[in-house]
Amino acid sequence: MPGDLMLHWLLFLALASGLQVFAVKYDHSYTGECLSSPLRPQYGGGMIKNPEFDAGLDSWGSFGHADISQRGSNGNNYVVASQRRQAHSSVKQTVQLDKDKYYVFSAWIQVSEGSSHVAAAIRNDDHDDTVGWVMAEAGCWSMLKGGVNVKDSASYDLYFPSNTTQVDIWVDSVSLQAFTKEEWEAHQVENIEKIRKKVVRFQVVNKSGRPLSKANISIKQLRPDFPLGNAISSHILTSQPYRDWFFPRFNYTVFENEMKWYETEHFPGQVNYSIPDAMLDLVSGHGVKVRGHNIFWEEADRQPWWVKRLPLTDLPIAADRRLRSVIRHYKGRVVHWDVLNENLHHSFFQSRMGNDTASVFYKTAQELDPETPLFLNEFNTLEQPEDVRSTPAMYLDKIKQIRREGYHGPLSIGLESHFSTPSLAYVRTSIDVIASSKLPVWITELDVSKRPYQELYLKQLLKELKSHPAVHGIIMWGSWKPNGTCYQMCLTDDDFKNLKTGDVVDEVIREWRHQGLVGTTDADGYFNVSLFHGDYEANIGHKRMVNITVSQSFQVLPTDKDEAMELRIFM
Repeated sequence: MPGDLMLHWLLFLALASGLQVFAVKYDHSYTGECLSSPLRPQYGGGMIKNPEFDAGLDSWGSFGHADISQRGSNGNNYVVASQRRQAHSSVKQTVQLDKDKYYVFSAWIQVSEGSSHVAAAIRNDDHDDTVGWVMAEAGCWSMLKGGVNVKDSASYDLYFPSNTTQVDIWVDSVSLQAFTKEEWEAHQVENIEKIRKKVVRFQVVNKSGRPLSKANISIKQLRPDFPLGNAISSHILTSQPYRDWFFPRFNYTVFENEMKWYETEHFPGQVNYSIPDAMLDLVSGHGVKVRGHNIFWEEADRQPWWVKRLPLTDLPIAADRRLRSVIRHYKGRVVHWDVLNENLHHSFFQSRMGNDTASVFYKTAQELDPETPLFLNEFNTLEQPEDVRSTPAMYLDKIKQIRREGYHGPLSIGLESHFSTPSLAYVRTSIDVIASSKLPVWITELDVSKRPYQELYLKQLLKELKSHPAVHGIIMWGSWKPNGTCYQMCLTDDDFKNLKTGDVVDEVIREWRHQGLVGTTDADGYFNVSLFHGDYEANIGHKRMVNITVSQSFQVLPTDKDEAMELRIFM
């Protein structure tokens, strides 16, 4: 299919789904490099006035008693906030924001000395919302990118706080771009069509090669390419209804607790993998792949009781034994290893064994199992913009730290994604930032806490996350436990009848697997359809050929080319 025909096909799909073609194309770009000069503002600055300070300080003012001034270097103008007395002291611009729109922000930041964690934030009536973060440095410019959805339509002060009050903050190339809900969802459609799907062009012909019009085609997806999974608990071993509900839906899983250290070694030296072994045997028999979660958890309260009592000289020995034991036992049977869980928030091992502990763990894991991807796994990178410990900037900085300490092997990024009320603008832009690492990104523990609109938020997140080019797979954290004691989000009741969240999951699965997809060929024998990547079977029949059905198996694979996939089927 020629490129212009493909474009028209995509536009048709967007319009058919009720979306209008968007006027402003979303820009996923982000660089983590510190540059000698800032790049031009994204979207030409969007709704920001005087984004490059070529008109001096016009439309800009002081926020929180900072001194502000325009400066220039090598033909580039920027603003400097100095004499900062408080964390929020900086430069500001007042903007009018609409609660029904999505806002994408970027700016280029430099500090006067050392390095500092700098944010972009908005304030209205003493209520602050964080927009994004960057680890800014002296002597070069770093890109800050973020996003925000506001609760109220009002005027907001946009400003740049940093807890390091002794540094001056330099700002340039500021941009704030608004998107309507229709534009935002149209970007999702465009991305999904481009990175998750391909147009398949069937032509049905008779044995002489003549086109057959009005042939009926039914399409069944046999295996989806994009991983969608859900956590499970050991209750699946004894509950047939649990198994009957789980296995038709998911091709990936993770054990909620059963593989963790505190569950497999209750007493020192007494390792017992019987429960995770049984779970692994069960799910593998159904073709479900398993993430290895986790080897170490950095939170002190999540250690075996006896590990917390070990002398500092014995902890490295016990940790090394644990690492070697679990990897050797499950090597080749799990598809990922969460080597370190939540080490941006916690530091049980690092604080006792040294700053290079993470690097040592990853090097040993890679030597023991070089074929299985090794993950960091962290929460609040997407969920809570105000959590300074695990911002996208801090996540990237942790990766750099592990590299500096000597581990240069493969790494993958786990984003837990335990949401309350999500900001989709912050989610998308944060993944943009994380994606600059060029490492595989997985959503590893997706859930939404019980609240009004829980099921709506889950549906929005599943679509947003799948539409991002950097996301390689999604695992939900909806493990079933009796009496509704799920961690945050149950998908069924105790009789395995879907709750509203479970209905959302089934709706998404129906869409992603094209359940019930049928079509009819046109006068030239053609039927065009956009299919998610995966393995398929097509069954073709015709009313003039009674009792004759032709079956055709085929794969829809991701490629760099936009051309449609051509399938010619003889009847």
